[in-house]
Amino acid sequence: MIHLDDVTLTFPDGDSRVTAVDHVTLTAPAGVVTGITGPSGSGKSSILAVAATLIRPDSGRVLIGDVDAATLSKKEATALRRDGIGIVFQQSNLVPSLTAREQLLVMAELGGGRRDRTAVRRRADALLDAVGLAAHAGKRPAQLSGGQRQRVAIARALVNDPSVLLVDEPTSALDQERGAEIMDLIAQLSHQRGTATLLVTHDLVHRAALDRLVTVVDGRIAGVEEAGLDHDGASLSAEPPVGAPR
Repeated sequence: MIHLDDVTLTFPDGDSRVTAVDHVTLTAPAGVVTGITGPSGSGKSSILAVAATLIRPDSGRVLIGDVDAATLSKKEATALRRDGIGIVFQQSNLVPSLTAREQLLVMAELGGGRRDRTAVRRRADALLDAVGLAAHAGKRPAQLSGGQRQRVAIARALVNDPSVLLVDEPTSALDQERGAEIMDLIAQLSHQRGTATLLVTHDLVHRAALDRLVTVVDGRIAGVEEAGLDHDGASLSAEPPVGAPR
């Protein structure tokens, strides 16, 4: 689970400051895909950056499980981001010289602790199979389509088994058909793996892939739409208890 508790973020603007995130409280429960939408400049990407521990908020708590990331040092935040948070950007940002499998192996190598390389390779191959790219494990980015590159990026984000997945506009560079496939894949993997997923999108064509949709306007939450039932048929609460696991 990830929980933002009364988070505020401001940036300098000449002699004053502009508020990007204004007292936002938001929970992304485990196994649920929570979408964030809103007009350009509404603060949705700033919320994602705070959740990713890339920016420390002015005030409020950022709970990843039971850890308040807002209180961590840069080194501690980096370790948490490396091992506990998967991030998928608008562009796949793959290393041109590495194969699809190697993209995952490098990320696993960066993970904390000693790793069994044979087990890591099996895990990488299993993830590539899960995203439909088992037959393309040996291909480099230039040999893959845009949708395939985004699938590799999703698998890479999950290779260290994070409890939280943060996704920024995953369909922005894809046509509608490929975008729908990527959204469905993210939802499927989040549900299967119990991953708390926050996904920023402006494209509500793919609304059906989201379990909940949070609308942000001027840095504030303007509304929350619930799908009603989660993938197991249980009722979804708007804000689970802060102490809930993951």
